[in-house]
Amino acid sequence: MKLTSWNREMAGFDYVSFLVIDIDGRLRSVSLPASYATEKVLKKGIGFDASNFGYAKVHASDMVAVPDMESAFIEEKDGFRILHAFCDVRTTDGQPFAHYPRAVAASALEAVRRSGVGDNAMLLVELEFYVFDEVRYSSSVDHSYYYVANSEGIGEDSEDAPRVGLSKAYHLVSPNDRYQLLRNRAVQTMVDAGIPVKYHHHEVGSSQLEIELDFISMRKAGDAVTLAQWILRNEAAELGLQVTFMPKPMYKIAGSGMHVHQFIVKNGKSIFPGEKLYGLSDAGLSYTAGILSHALSGSLLAFSNPSTNSYRRLVQGYEAPVSATFAQGSRAAAVRIPGYLGKGEARIEFRTGDATANVYYFIAAMVLAGLDGIERGLDPVAMGFSSDKVTSKNTFPTGLYHVIAGLKKDNAYLGAAMPEDLIAAWSERKLKDAEYVYNAPVPQEYELYF
Repeated sequence: MKLTSWNREMAGFDYVSFLVIDIDGRLRSVSLPASYATEKVLKKGIGFDASNFGYAKVHASDMVAVPDMESAFIEEKDGFRILHAFCDVRTTDGQPFAHYPRAVAASALEAVRRSGVGDNAMLLVELEFYVFDEVRYSSSVDHSYYYVANSEGIGEDSEDAPRVGLSKAYHLVSPNDRYQLLRNRAVQTMVDAGIPVKYHHHEVGSSQLEIELDFISMRKAGDAVTLAQWILRNEAAELGLQVTFMPKPMYKIAGSGMHVHQFIVKNGKSIFPGEKLYGLSDAGLSYTAGILSHALSGSLLAFSNPSTNSYRRLVQGYEAPVSATFAQGSRAAAVRIPGYLGKGEARIEFRTGDATANVYYFIAAMVLAGLDGIERGLDPVAMGFSSDKVTSKNTFPTGLYHVIAGLKKDNAYLGAAMPEDLIAAWSERKLKDAEYVYNAPVPQEYELYF
């Protein structure tokens, strides 16, 4: 896979690919031959059926995708040069579509600026994922199963594969690390496409990997994460592998989260460092309290952990946080303050979320939750969040039904970026997921009850 950043002075292209984000955060595309992609078309965009993207009903589904040429990059594939660009979406009267993920994230950032709290949010996202050499799954009235295999000791044909243990692979090296080539290729492609990468390594689980991006402006973070995930899937496919960002693809193994390090910037400086607990300022502590408060209600989790599989990961016994707590250096806390930073460098890491999220909605909801904490002057210590000890009072909701119920009760803080009908549509969509999964028997129930 070969990608390069693009500018208008570069050589020509054969196709323009309009990249549009659906309601679940997945990438979709329509391609135009260069002969049709005139400056007028690039400026005005093209119409599409938004009902197939989860946004609209069939009787009112016409919308317009307009490419953001600042996001453009070139892919050279199968002898063709393809110019890709993320799109904004407008209604037929030319107005920005308020439900569209890029628009929601932009509105959340504007809320931060309008409040006077800051000018920007800087985000560092960790991408954790599993890689499998073989995947099979099926679910029907008469059967239900999944099967996965890797070359690190999992699967029917793994007798000759190295066995490093299901949860003993952290920072594994070659030759036991069978997926370094994938990470090297993916990271190089990301860098070529303009995505800043901090490092990559093998994670705890067998065939579990991590690529950690570097800090990105909130304005660009959603696009960067979405593009990085797309690159990973493509590089894996070229090697005959499959990548999954599922939080818990196997039983009794480490789950995959999407941790987000963050701080708010005002006048070019972070507002989080200070002389209070863990080197945070009052603003940093209140921001933390806002995130934990809205996570505990379930409201924030409805966007940061919006799948039934999310709650297979959020269980005790692993590094995944199960309670609304913050602590320095603790990977069991929902909010971790890194202990290795120097004085004046404090930031926070929200460790609860995962990549089943629509990353734009996730980022927007998280930053708005923190902003609400600052505006209300919340104190995380007084609210009982200052320990990573699990108690009945600070334990997160345990399933998708519960977090959607929490979202219905606690959503006023989202109003600056998420219209009420978007929250309602999201809730309805997630309740259908929950009904589909929770109403079906699973093989473990046959073991226990048949």
